[in-house]
Amino acid sequence: MKQAIENETSKDRFKRLATQRTNSVLQRLKVLGNCSNRSVYEYDEEEISKIFSEIERRVREMKAKFHYPKRKAFKL
Repeated sequence: MKQAIENETSKDRFKRLATQRTNSVLQRLKVLGNCSNRSVYEYDEEEISKIFSEIERRVREMKAKFHYPKRKAFKL
């Protein structure tokens, strides 16, 4: 497997890592969803709003990284 990874293109590496990392995020969201069971957990709408506001903010930040690359440092 190491040999295949050494020869992979940057596109292939992106696909492999992005797939793994996306699946990891989706799995963690599923686990978070387990907290929605009101017979086991007690929460209010404000707490839910805080959770999803933060998740949405972080998603926007990550999305922006793909669309707007980092600014390069100023140079004369």
